[in-house]
Amino acid sequence: MLMPNLSVEKKREMIREIQTFFLEERGEEIGEIAAEICFEFIKDRLGPVFYNMAIHDARDIVEQRMQTLEEDLYALEKQ
Repeated sequence: MLMPNLSVEKKREMIREIQTFFLEERGEEIGEIAAEICFEFIKDRLGPVFYNMAIHDARDIVEQRMQTLEEDLYALEKQ
């Protein structure tokens, strides 16, 4: 699966978010390396699930719009 290119700053921001989550929700202070390992796990194992869900949702929207467009085109036909 293609992953969007994250800037170094965006990746660091996400790693800090993981560290904050562990501290606030679990009372655990984890280091940057542990947070990065967690980030890589989420990206590699869970990311594709969310990506596929988004693609499915997008496909449904396109299909709905195509159906509407098809109906509009039939309405334009002359009797």
